[in-house]
Amino acid sequence: MTVIESIHADHGATFDKRDGRRVVEHYGRPERAHRAVRNGVGLFEPAYGVVVVEGDDRREYVDNVVSNRVPDADGEGCYALVLDPQGGIELELYVYNAGERLLLFTPPDRAEELATEWREKVFIQDVEIHVATDEFAVFGVHGPQATEKVASVLNGAASPDRRYSFVRGSMGDVGVTVVRTDALTGEESYEVICAAESADAVYDTLETQGLNAAPFGYRTWDTLTLEAGSPLFVTELEGTIPNVLGLRNALDFEKGCYVGQEVVSRVENRGQPSRQLIGLECKSEAVPEPGAAVFDGDASVGEVTRAEASPLLETPIALAIVEWGLDADELTVRVDGEEVPARRASLPFVDGSDRSDRLPEY
Repeated sequence: MTVIESIHADHGATFDKRDGRRVVEHYGRPERAHRAVRNGVGLFEPAYGVVVVEGDDRREYVDNVVSNRVPDADGEGCYALVLDPQGGIELELYVYNAGERLLLFTPPDRAEELATEWREKVFIQDVEIHVATDEFAVFGVHGPQATEKVASVLNGAASPDRRYSFVRGSMGDVGVTVVRTDALTGEESYEVICAAESADAVYDTLETQGLNAAPFGYRTWDTLTLEAGSPLFVTELEGTIPNVLGLRNALDFEKGCYVGQEVVSRVENRGQPSRQLIGLECKSEAVPEPGAAVFDGDASVGEVTRAEASPLLETPIALAIVEWGLDADELTVRVDGEEVPARRASLPFVDGSDRSDRLPEY
């Protein structure tokens, strides 16, 4: 569940479950919160699972499993993937080198499974793996004034300026770690990590001290990340080959990666993929469902992965995976059994104060 449910409830939150965890869906006016983030700064509690890897061989062990190089310096991190034997994305991870341990942030319902699987594969390495989800609280700070917001309440350190890097400091009397994130909302973005028992105090500081921040929930997160052109794990990444999504930043082309006990090369990492991720603007008020077919004339060329009504563009927008090389701009999408017009759009749909690290690169 959310770490500070009573505080969210006092703010009038409506709750829902995502990936097995109870989260804030919205506070009553998600479109207004959306604009507050785009124009200033917003405060969000994302759901993560947390796995801690310790021991002398911790970095080598994780580096052998994931698609990206695990940094060897304290204060640095990376975004990485675990691939299945066919090269599809099995799991996404944020990996942070915290000195004597690695902190791995996973989708919220996958931490236990990951820790169990990896423990079973430890043989002679000096590695200890355990789940620490309940020990931490994480709050996201997003918006064109996010850097100013963090600077106004962070003591003992300057805001980190490189993506996936982090600093340690305090907010009030509470120790925190502040990470510069990958800007999935298309805005300047940070995550503030603290001990779970300090979550109330840190959230209050972030909301009310210094520059005020507008609380928002997952419904606003959905529209922000879609406008930014960010593919997400459940809707786009899981089971998909990375280069279909153009996820260059998650792959180190010079290293192989272990999938179980099998070393595999990057599938389609240098060649032309068979499909690609595109954006669509729908020319009707109807919002397509995930899986809705995309047509070029009479030919089915792909399907929608997710769609929302954009609060800024005031029209439904969608991400879709379609055939590689599709050059048609005027397409149709099947909605409620009928084909509605849609136009191919450049990503991101909305330009913010930063660019998502997951924008496709082909």
